[in-house]
Amino acid sequence: MSQITLFQMWGPFRQSLIERHRFYFDQARKRLLSQFPDLEAEADQASEEWLKQAEPHFDPERHNPEDFYEAALEAGSELYELLNDLQDRTRLSVLAGMFHEWDKQLRDWLVSEIQHWHHGENVAQKVWAVDFKDIFELLDALGWDMRRQAFFEALDACRLVVNVFKHGRGKSFDELKARFPEYLSASDEIDPYIDLADHTFLSVTDAQMSAFADAIEAFWRAVPENTFSTDTLNVPDWFGRAFLKDRTI
Repeated sequence: MSQITLFQMWGPFRQSLIERHRFYFDQARKRLLSQFPDLEAEADQASEEWLKQAEPHFDPERHNPEDFYEAALEAGSELYELLNDLQDRTRLSVLAGMFHEWDKQLRDWLVSEIQHWHHGENVAQKVWAVDFKDIFELLDALGWDMRRQAFFEALDACRLVVNVFKHGRGKSFDELKARFPEYLSASDEIDPYIDLADHTFLSVTDAQMSAFADAIEAFWRAVPENTFSTDTLNVPDWFGRAFLKDRTI
């Protein structure tokens, strides 16, 4: 009995996925993330501008110079906090776009390959509906063993970061705080006061962004060129039920 090719990752298609992914990330760094070169310098400039605008209104007989300097520093500090928050949200937005695009491309490719040997909407709908862990359960059942690869932890952390960015407090936040507290800090180091952190502490560094991008590329490179049917294929229950439902129909 001849084997059936369940999934085939065509070389040029794999390369196209990687190149499009890299283009997105490289251009996002160049056109978006590069817009925050020196926040402290911008804050200092804002303080100086405040003083220049306030200078005509300063009366040495009625005003204390220290009050003006303090107000100028507050103006600079406020701008710094606003720009820092904007930088964090820009990074997280870029990250969310990158992760969701990878997730959609993976599910779309899986469905497209499945439709070569199985007809029915239930399996396709399930592939699009199940969560990240269910998809990787299917990939492992195919013999890909993706959850043992070095990049899996970064992809799993990326999933949680994106979920917390979108939803705030919840199961993803609790899991992120327990497993990957470094993403609730303003640096690559774990904050010693991490127990006090909530979802507003969510932040990713440039190095962490690059690690996430590398993990997605590594995933695409790890997808086998050909996956054949076997007598021992033990698919997840969610896939099996949808498969049988399609066959019944």
